[in-house]
Amino acid sequence: MSKVTRIATQKNNKNRYNIFIKEAAEKEERYAFSVEEETLINEGLKKGQTLDQPTIDMLMAKDNLHKAYNQALSYLSYRMRSVKELIVYLTEKEVEEEQIHIIVNRLKEQKILDDQAFAEAYVSTKIKTTFKGPEQIKRELVQKGIVNEQIEYALMQYEEAEQVELIRNWLDKQTKKSTRRSHRQAFLKMKQQLIQKGFQHSVIERAIQTKELEKDEQQEWEALVYQGEKVLKRYRSKAEGYILIQKVKGALYQKGFPQDQIEHFVDQYIKD
Repeated sequence: MSKVTRIATQKNNKNRYNIFIKEAAEKEERYAFSVEEETLINEGLKKGQTLDQPTIDMLMAKDNLHKAYNQALSYLSYRMRSVKELIVYLTEKEVEEEQIHIIVNRLKEQKILDDQAFAEAYVSTKIKTTFKGPEQIKRELVQKGIVNEQIEYALMQYEEAEQVELIRNWLDKQTKKSTRRSHRQAFLKMKQQLIQKGFQHSVIERAIQTKELEKDEQQEWEALVYQGEKVLKRYRSKAEGYILIQKVKGALYQKGFPQDQIEHFVDQYIKD
């Protein structure tokens, strides 16, 4: 058995206390462990109290749990987190698995940790601050450990009409950018980008149907000339005459340029 000889406030943390003990056979006291003020009060620790080793181990375990709980609160104070994110964080902090389980359950009971609320807030933020479709947001939530049912419920706020409007505004910006692709190729590229951003085919088609993507004939011609000159440079050393013309036509057609403009290019840049 050991007797508590002194309880001293830590110099750098006024809410933590160092506990000093001395056994009967020992001449001088020695530092045993430290506890938070809450543990000190709740456990009724005081000078002169006798402690056996199991009691000391219990007090240290409670204090470690209290410290880990405060770490979790600090981590959650910056922004909302999913259960999985918190578990990963505490694991990296080398908190014991049993204590992580206790902390997670306590925070759930206190409504501080709530995967459904997290998913809904996450979706709302992504809608307001990013250009991402529901499928991409869903993938991100899956990585954060949110179950499918919670994800689907959270995504209900991302209405299709809102997605269509976002896509239309995005298409407006994209069509104003200078491109060296054919109108058809640029259009297919934009559809591919929208799919990669997580929008579904049906929503993309609806957005496209409600917006006519006007083709700039001059821009289309300039793109064709740019691509045509590259094709000519590639094939001129390998073919000539009819074969060269067919190779150029085939290459430009594959790039999505209209037949009449291809013929016009051939007339100007090869036949002459």
